[in-house]
Amino acid sequence: MTHFGKIKSYDNGKGTGTISPEKGGDALPFRKSDLQQEAQVPKQDERYGYEVKDANNGKRYAINLAAQQGEPAAQKDQANAQQG
Repeated sequence: MTHFGKIKSYDNGKGTGTISPEKGGDALPFRKSDLQQEAQVPKQDERYGYEVKDANNGKRYAINLAAQQGEPAAQKDQANAQQG
């Protein structure tokens, strides 16, 4: 199931960060290797889709992070503008 959230922090040197779920709750950690576009550096407040993985130690992690291109309403406006 895909969840959505915004990047809370990212340390490019360590290759780790956290994402805050849109629906509330604690921020989830992630690693650079969990980004679908590893070459992309996530920036604070960027919106990402992600999945949640429960680890053996009881912690939850964000995996398969994919940047979302704008907000859904903005995407609809762009589509309407392109149609003329």
